[in-house]
Formats: sequence, C-alpha cells, structure tokens
Amino acid sequence: MKKILVTGANGQLGQAIHEISTNYKELEFVFVSRNELDITNQELVKNYFENNVFDAVVNCAAYTAVDLAESDIANARLINATATQYLAEITANKNIPFIHISTDYVFDGTISTPRLEADPTNPIGVYGQTKLEGEYLALSINPQTIIIRTAWVYSKYGKNFVKTMLWLFKEKEEIGVIDDQIGSPTNAVDLADAIAQMLSKDNLVYGIYNYSNEGKCSWFEFASKIKALTNSSIIINPIPTTSYPTPAKRPAYSLLDKSKIKETYQIEIPNWEESLSKELKAMGV
Repeated sequence: MKKILVTGANGQLGQAIHEISTNYKELEFVFVSRNELDITNQELVKNYFENNVFDAVVNCAAYTAVDLAESDIANARLINATATQYLAEITANKNIPFIHISTDYVFDGTISTPRLEADPTNPIGVYGQTKLEGEYLALSINPQTIIIRTAWVYSKYGKNFVKTMLWLFKEKEEIGVIDDQIGSPTNAVDLADAIAQMLSKDNLVYGIYNYSNEGKCSWFEFASKIKALTNSSIIINPIPTTSYPTPAKRPAYSLLDKSKIKETYQIEIPNWEESLSKELKAMGV
C-alpha cells in the first residue's frame, strides 16, 4: 500500500480526494490542512517528514484568490512558489514523487486552440505568475515531479462558480454572465479520481499534464446549463468581459489539450455537461 500525503485538505481538491479515497484500497491518504502542517514554514516541513514516512506527496494547497493576489503579491508567492519549493526539496531529499496542481492561468489565453503542455507560457497576472514559479521550482528541484494544470474547478466544497450561481439563482431575478471567455469546467471529483488513478500505477511518468473535463463553453453557457439542470427561472444575460472589470485579467481562452494524460495514463475524461449534472445531483440540487 502506498501512503500519500495530501496538503490543502480543506480546499476543493483536497476534499474531493478525501471523497474518492475509499475507492482506492491500494492507497492510504493522509490529509493535512495549514493548521496541521504549515507548508510555508521550511523547518516545520522538515520536522514533519522526519517523523512521518510517505510514498508520494500531492500538493493541493494554493493561493487562489486571483483578484486579491494583484495586491497581495508576497502571500501569493509564499504559498504558490516558496511553499512549493519546500515540498519539492523535501520530496527530492526523500526520493519520492511530488504531484503539484497548477493552472491554465500560466497561459495568456490569446491563442484560440487548446493549449499543449509544451506551449510557451505567459501569465498575465500575479496568480498565474506565482503558480508558474511554483512549477519551475518543483520541476527543477525534484525530477520525480508531476505538474497537473487544470481550469475552472468546481465542486460541492468551498467557493466556486457553480455554488455562486446557485446562490444567485435564489437571490436574483436577472444576472449578467461573461460570454467571451472560453474554457472547460472541471469537476474536482473527476480531477481527484484522475490523480488517484495515476498514483495507482506502478510506474509514474513525470512531467507536465493538462486535466479538465471534455468539451468547451463560455461562463454564460456554463451558467445557462446550471439553470437548465436546476429548472431555475432566472434570466441570464450574456455580457462581455469589458462590462465586468476585475483587478486581475483573465485568459480569454482556457481550453487545455488533454491528449497526453489520456494516452500516458489511460484516463477517461467525462464531458463537462455530464459531470456537472452528476455533481448537482450529489449536491442535492
């Protein structure tokens, strides 16, 4: 049995991994939140690994407040880059695999074709820049690193687009949702399952991988599908990004090419609409 440490236990992905963990009898997951292990403290990280032995680490901890990061650069870098460095160093020292979760925000979103793992990066905000720094550090420090870039993550846990829409459907009669940003929603449970499938393999193939659900949509189309599946009567109007200014710029095109992860690990990826329907049912909506 492999013993796997999962950081960021209270986040969407951490909780999703916990949800599916019992499906993988060959894996023993240990979940830690920041209260249990502050990964921004190098000495605490070293001490923790001196007292605990693991076969791999999955880093789900991240500073994900995209707009706040523009003015809170130090903390964004501390969590997304420096803490990643500490985990990469300790996993390299222990000679164990390190799986680190990254983002489509490492790209600028100006090219309207699905991004490949080897495509040039060009983050347009602090969040994307600090996540890219974390990627570089992990890959350069621990040769047994897997980076998984994902996008538009949602679940029954934490704060996300789906839960925001469900709340707005109850509070408002009419809303506007951006229709000129394109991507593919990612159900955190599907991503968690993909990670567990990878860890179950005897031989990991290291490097960068993309993962999101299949298909594509705009935020407006995403919201409209949530409306249809919940039989809401709300009116949703498509609006351009310019009508909803935010401190941080968002990539206009966030589709990721998932060929590499599907071919390397034989992972089947559900369509986003199918997965959304399943998650809404799980949420009791």
